[in-house]
Amino acid sequence: MDNITPLLDKIYDGTFPLVCREKLADAILRTRNELNHQRKAHWDEKDVVLITYADQFREADTPTLRTLSRFYQQHLQSSFTLVHLLPFFPYSSDDGFSVIDYHQVNGICGDWSDIAELHGQTRLMFDFVCNHMSAHSGWFRHFLAQDPGWDDFFISMPPSTDLSAVTRPRTSPLLTPFQMADGQTRFIWTTFSADQIDLNFANPEVLLSMVNVLLDYLAKGADYVRLDAVGYMWKTPGTSCIHLEKTHLLVKLFRAIANAVAPGTVIITETNVPHKDNISYLGNGQDEAQMVYQFSLPPLVLHAIHNGSARALKQWAASLDGSGGTTTWFNFLASHDGIGLNPLRGILPETEIVSLVRDLAMEGALVSYKNNPDGSTSPYEINVTYMDALNKKDDDDSTRLQRFMLAHALLLAFPGVPALYIQSILGSRNDMDGVKAAGHNRAINRQKYSLSQIEAELSDTHSLRYRVYHALASLVQLRTRQTAFHPDNPMQVLEGDNALFVMYRWSEKDHQTLLCIYNLSNREIAYTLPDARRYRDIITDRIFDGEKPLTLTPLSYMWLKS
Repeated sequence: MDNITPLLDKIYDGTFPLVCREKLADAILRTRNELNHQRKAHWDEKDVVLITYADQFREADTPTLRTLSRFYQQHLQSSFTLVHLLPFFPYSSDDGFSVIDYHQVNGICGDWSDIAELHGQTRLMFDFVCNHMSAHSGWFRHFLAQDPGWDDFFISMPPSTDLSAVTRPRTSPLLTPFQMADGQTRFIWTTFSADQIDLNFANPEVLLSMVNVLLDYLAKGADYVRLDAVGYMWKTPGTSCIHLEKTHLLVKLFRAIANAVAPGTVIITETNVPHKDNISYLGNGQDEAQMVYQFSLPPLVLHAIHNGSARALKQWAASLDGSGGTTTWFNFLASHDGIGLNPLRGILPETEIVSLVRDLAMEGALVSYKNNPDGSTSPYEINVTYMDALNKKDDDDSTRLQRFMLAHALLLAFPGVPALYIQSILGSRNDMDGVKAAGHNRAINRQKYSLSQIEAELSDTHSLRYRVYHALASLVQLRTRQTAFHPDNPMQVLEGDNALFVMYRWSEKDHQTLLCIYNLSNREIAYTLPDARRYRDIITDRIFDGEKPLTLTPLSYMWLKS
């Protein structure tokens, strides 16, 4: 408890009750003694993450986790060393992020033994939905019933409270009315929706309850822990209520507890915000998150390919600091959410952001908005599959595949640990029927499949799914064999034609150097290699003479080894 006690004192201004300290210390010691799973000490170039729902594939009369385990073994194990299971708990909305019971597995998915079975095949990443829980949860029912000990578990505010400074990620009301057992109406803090009730971490009992959730996940085998919507955890009216000092202290506390109980656990923060705010969760490199989601990467890669220009991507990439080996990026292009636009702010002019949104909306993408303090609204995220974000409606499949693979060749070469969403490896298109059925935009990229359906489509050699799956799996596996792509290894971005993105990645340990070249445009470009050596493209095995200009075909990419 040496580094945990000072954090508690800072968070609670020295008022954290002694009885709560004792309960916390006992829970930490008990969990540490129960653990028998050793975690990987550090990340390396072999680490590639699959992001998926636990109920992604379905068979009759079979828990979906068992179906997922078999699908993973047959189709995905050779490409992915870690699986991020999106929330697999009982829930009431938002495809799992309105958690009813943190400690149970959704019955459709199976039970904890099915999680253990999957964990026997791969490392796992769990979602810790730490900011809010379902309005249908037992905790919130206790609160509404005004049961003893539950009064301050959630945040009540008079509706007249001035909350205009609060950062809003949605257009829904911040305060939602609920009727209490005594017949009175209270207005409860709901950052994301009326079904997602924010927890009150100012109450020490809430902290104890949530630490018990974290400890349970560590005991159940979570190698990585994703802190969902973590930036909003602490509320102080009159402030923005995002990225507050005590929110950062809570993340540091979770890190300290994970270090004490299960060394090697990786804490990842999910903060879909401008880059400078996002990287603040890395702390001093030793005391907060080990990884942050690289939220600027998906929209910047999209913007670069959409415009045929790497100008903004190059400028941003060249500004990235090295990790020093203690922190790294969690790199992705697509996820269960949309493509966030806030991470572009401060990098691109608002006119370019609005232009990108308009162009994609004309091609079938949906757009979600947020409220601003001045009463206006701004586009918050683009809801679309990454495949359809990159392409036009009338593009043929060969063009779609070319742009898609170009984007992922960029992803896989960037410093950090890459993560691929299940819909990406499956080559999925926009699910408009899913949007109509669910009634919300994000369903466009959350399609679920029967096992027989998806395996039939993956067996069709003429289908886009087949072509994407095989091309992407091959590129991922190639990536894992290159020591230059170790997350801690440096990157140097080279200047040149804005239609090209060119970077070096290298390993000082074994002297492997890769020159990664990407033609983002629809035109052929001549490129002069940096020196006269012979180069081999490890993707195609073609040899190039450095004395002659290299011809890059439209939307092509190379990983050159000299």
